[in-house]
Amino acid sequence: MAVIAGIAPLRAPPALERRFGNLAGSRVYRLYVPSVYDGRPVPLVVMLHGSSQTPRDFAIGTRMDTLAEEQGFLVAYPDQPRSANIARSWNWFRPGDQRRDRGEPSILAGMTRQIMQDFAIDPARIYVSGLSSGGAAAAIMALAYPDLYAAVGIHSGLAGGSAKGVSSALSAMRRGALIRPIRATRPLPTILFHGDRDRTVSPVNGDQAIAQARPAGDLQTSVSAGHAPSGMAYTKTVLTAPPGDQGTEQWLLHGAGHAWAGGSEVGSYTDPKGPDASREMLRFFLSHAKDDGPRRH
Repeated sequence: MAVIAGIAPLRAPPALERRFGNLAGSRVYRLYVPSVYDGRPVPLVVMLHGSSQTPRDFAIGTRMDTLAEEQGFLVAYPDQPRSANIARSWNWFRPGDQRRDRGEPSILAGMTRQIMQDFAIDPARIYVSGLSSGGAAAAIMALAYPDLYAAVGIHSGLAGGSAKGVSSALSAMRRGALIRPIRATRPLPTILFHGDRDRTVSPVNGDQAIAQARPAGDLQTSVSAGHAPSGMAYTKTVLTAPPGDQGTEQWLLHGAGHAWAGGSEVGSYTDPKGPDASREMLRFFLSHAKDDGPRRH
């Protein structure tokens, strides 16, 4: 970065390291607060890393801090330690970690509420997203806390409730869930990315996650094809409810594997050739806000 006329370049503020705990356990989380934050209510994005990743690695790979600094929102990166899962994977496949006010979902929701208490967060614009096991955990959070989050992003993940143990989890990752994932009673607007060459989590899981989040009623379907600036082809399918509310957005990335599309090559599990999943998720998120009715926290 160049220095012009003797003025040092602006540097983003360092992230905070905080901890939240309840009866289900505790987790450290990395919280990025942009330099433009002035105490007025802003959106919050909760980012759930994939297996073997750390919050810092995930932040670098997705470049979400850069977008937060650019557009003025907070980003939280919960850490899944090896003490909770030897692979640092979120335990999306355990029944005790798939329900509201139980296990890991209760910790992540409590963490979200703690940030809401300590910072000026717009309660209508809180979002959750994740990669791989983090994507599966994000799908669970959407099912368990539709009153807390306004939209969800799933990258290379699975539908909530796709497995009930390690064996069925491995099977679901290879071939899709053998048990039918439950339909969301209050589906959240969902944006999903999945590579059609993903050998870790089969692309059929993306179809199942979208089916789980599908709004009720007659929907208008729009399918378009495109290319990222680097040349990766994709197919985007958008489902819209008759009033014009965009319910889901599914990006099938052609030739892509198990990696965050458009991410930084410095991070792990990223594919810089893909479309910018972080920027597209943020666009989708900020186009959805909860109504002004009562909310349960």
